Amino acid sequence: MLPVLYTVLAGLLLLPLLLTCCCPYLIQDLRYFLRVANLARRVRSYRQRRPVRTILRVFLERVRQTPHKPFLLFRDETLTYAQVDRRSNQVARALHDQLGLRQGDCVALFMSNEPAYVWIWLGLLKLGCPMACLNYNIRAKSLLHCFQCCGAKVLLASPGATLALRSKFSASQFWDDCRKYNVTAIQYIGELLRYLCNTPAKPNDRDHKVKIALGNGLRGDVWKEFIKRFGDIHVYEFYASTEGNIGFMNYPRKIGAVGRANYLQRKVVRYELIKYDVEKDEPVRDANGYCIKVPKGEVGLLVCKITQLTPFNGYAGGKSQTEKKKLRDVFEKGDLYFNSGDLLMIDHDDFVYFHDRVGDTFRWKGENVATTEVADIVGLVDFVQEVNVYGVPVPGHEGRIGMASIKIKENHEFNGKKLFQHISEYLPSYARPRFLRIQDTIEITGTFKHRKVTLMEEGFNPTVIKDALYFMDDTAKTYVPMTEDIYNAISDKTLKL
Repeated sequence: MLPVLYTVLAGLLLLPLLLTCCCPYLIQDLRYFLRVANLARRVRSYRQRRPVRTILRVFLERVRQTPHKPFLLFRDETLTYAQVDRRSNQVARALHDQLGLRQGDCVALFMSNEPAYVWIWLGLLKLGCPMACLNYNIRAKSLLHCFQCCGAKVLLASPGATLALRSKFSASQFWDDCRKYNVTAIQYIGELLRYLCNTPAKPNDRDHKVKIALGNGLRGDVWKEFIKRFGDIHVYEFYASTEGNIGFMNYPRKIGAVGRANYLQRKVVRYELIKYDVEKDEPVRDANGYCIKVPKGEVGLLVCKITQLTPFNGYAGGKSQTEKKKLRDVFEKGDLYFNSGDLLMIDHDDFVYFHDRVGDTFRWKGENVATTEVADIVGLVDFVQEVNVYGVPVPGHEGRIGMASIKIKENHEFNGKKLFQHISEYLPSYARPRFLRIQDTIEITGTFKHRKVTLMEEGFNPTVIKDALYFMDDTAKTYVPMTEDIYNAISDKTLKL
């Protein structure tokens, strides 16, 4: 009897060790799943409460509990909960009385980072008005398109000459601001941390109180450099989209990953990576017409089943855009999935990695660039007959940079200065094509779409491409012929993009 008992006790003592060896992330997976499950339970309970517990209600509770506690810190200005509440009331009253807004009316907001953004948002919540957040960098036709799509009745913009504000991110002042406001947590996009790492080293680089960095789009090499230089900051990379019904969090903080394919979470949330044809810009289907799951280690399109637990509510005022994000008959007849538009990869340790965007969108400097919008702007130049815009990878940079293949009109000549002036006027800096390729013919697919894959693969190397190539020179304010010296300077990172 005793030998049996000793064997059982020994097995129990060895069990944690065996679990650690065989399933090293089991405890973290379980802890994360329980946290998410508890959060989902709380959200469901909030929905069932009457009145419903919303962000606005939580804010108003804090106003009552701690009215004089600082809520917003901006430069030298400190605003309390009570002050922000009063200003949001003023916004709601002005929009209601002067503009006639009522519950359900959509309002578009076109503002940079400033305190007014917060109390306008709260004021709209008090009115029951949905808010469409427009990218502050877009201009002209792109801005008009976004405003028309959201169906907003009113466009609110910053008053962008009466205020002295830092409207753009400053790498040189970032840590001074963190020290000034005693910041303990920061939110980032991948390029932001790269900018910080590229600033000259200072003796006080680790002299701050930042403990947590939360964001997405962070390259592995930048991640390593960031924590090596600025201290043991816990970086939590995540994947999500505003309208999406699926997200990941890299809670184990494995460098390079955007999250984990948590076994327990996957039993509740039905998502998959499916094969995707980049050339045809559509999912690959089998002989029965169903999508094909990709194995671990291969890149696939992320889709998530649309259910009551993981709903997809769509876009304000954009029914056609909403339908484009829905995939039907994915794995069985009648099922419905959300198409993320993102290519991801899950490795054999169940870590999730972001690969790329699909279709006509790519990311550069932390911003989404729509190739069709850029092509529309470039196509307005008088000597351009046809244009194909795409993104190409650049060594040492996150995302892809803009490049355009152009066909010149007959009896016209290329004018780099004119194109530079036009693009600079109508496109934000991150969306401007930095490279041009002049072609006699622009190839199209069988469905009359521009072929991009080969162009993206060939990139902008003048030793490989025989077509005329041009580079956008900000100093000369024109497009100059692309040379090997320019190409080498970009590859060596001595030329800033």
